[in-house]
Amino acid sequence: MNYPKKILHWIKNEEVESSSKNFFPKYNPITGEVLAKVTRGNSDDVKKAIEIAEDAFDNWSSIPVIEKAEILREAVLLIRDRKEELAEIVALESGKPKRDAIGEVEAAIECGFFFASEGRRYFGQVLTSAQQNRHVEMIRQPIGVGALITPFNNPAANVAWKIFPALLCGNTVILKSHEYTPYIAIWYAKILKEAGLPLGVVSILQGLGAEVGGPLVEDKRVKFVSFTGSLATGQYILKATADRLAKVSIEAGGKNPFVVCDDANLKRAVDMAISGSFVDAGQRCAATSRIIVFGKVYDEFKKLFLEKVKKLKIGTSNNDDFGAIISEKRLNEILEVVNGAIKRGGKLLFGGHRLLDGSHKDGYFMAPTILENVSPNDEISYKELFGPVVILYRVKDFNEAVELANKSDFKLTGAIHTKSIHRTREFIERYRAGVVRVNGPTYGSEPHMPFGGIGLSGNGWREPGEKALDFYSEWKQVSIDHDPNNV
Repeated sequence: MNYPKKILHWIKNEEVESSSKNFFPKYNPITGEVLAKVTRGNSDDVKKAIEIAEDAFDNWSSIPVIEKAEILREAVLLIRDRKEELAEIVALESGKPKRDAIGEVEAAIECGFFFASEGRRYFGQVLTSAQQNRHVEMIRQPIGVGALITPFNNPAANVAWKIFPALLCGNTVILKSHEYTPYIAIWYAKILKEAGLPLGVVSILQGLGAEVGGPLVEDKRVKFVSFTGSLATGQYILKATADRLAKVSIEAGGKNPFVVCDDANLKRAVDMAISGSFVDAGQRCAATSRIIVFGKVYDEFKKLFLEKVKKLKIGTSNNDDFGAIISEKRLNEILEVVNGAIKRGGKLLFGGHRLLDGSHKDGYFMAPTILENVSPNDEISYKELFGPVVILYRVKDFNEAVELANKSDFKLTGAIHTKSIHRTREFIERYRAGVVRVNGPTYGSEPHMPFGGIGLSGNGWREPGEKALDFYSEWKQVSIDHDPNNV
């Protein structure tokens, strides 16, 4: 795999520099060195990409959905043939072990196959009518030009989540790459071109949020925006698109609780808590960040949990448990929040520092960090942190556990560990979130399963899965009256 020294836009099926002629550095999270120079997009580049997408829309939207699906299927087959290459790019840009990158790419492939197959199940609905001689049906239609804004975490999977359903539904799109993972979307675009995607259907823009993302979502020609990222940016997008009532999907993270009851299988609970807390160095919206443990088993759980945490290996080999933080800026922000919580009375049980030894010294690596005695009202208890940091809370019973689980306004996922069907059902009913898991980790939705949250975690749309088609298409009601006397 030859990673480019310069990463450009993708416009009109080719790589082009920004009209600004400026570049910004992409750093390697593993070494701290400059990995590539990335073209620094601007509003002129945005306008050009939108014009091209508008020109391509009529042709692409008129192609039968099964034919569109066949192009997507061919692209997925090409990705499967080259999955090692894509996994190397993911590992290099994100700083995760190759093993984890392979898993992410395989999930992206399955997501692609799912949406390609939906081309033959692109069903509408037939409705009954109270009027005689009237046929009523619902049909799907494309929306138009859309903006896809992807996050740095799980970049290959997130591109697949958005681009495959958006294209299947007949839209043309401009994808804004995250500045920390700039090349992955370009790699996808090249694959789609090879698979036969027509000119102008997909454009990729590089750049900073204010300089590219802002002009993109503010442009009235953009009919829908699919965004995964920070709460602040999601709120900005909703405000920027409100006047024109654009269709907007927001997935803005989580502060996911993991409840351990006094009848739980503690060994399994510890394993699942470790997995959920440190998946992708905690840089996953469904990662575990709050572990809520019944008082009767708190000390035993803490003992077993810390024993395992202390054995975790941090690095990028396939023998390591998790890799680097995406950037030095993010690493310093995480450490600042942790130190603030400690100053306010939180107790540090383990970690809390940057790793500077041996192979870690030049990269952005952080020790797994465990806190306790943190107030539920402390900002670290209810704001998403997005790092390898987890807080232990002691509660007296089930009701207190559910109350604490619901404390954060981020309501994406949550898990409970118990043998009781009664506690299970009550947790499902009473914990407010988009995803609930029983006796498992807080993450792990499969590529065909609709995923999303409520509250500050999202505004109600779901992706991927069949439910994503409702976002990327519009429903049209069609009513046909006929006269039996005119046959």
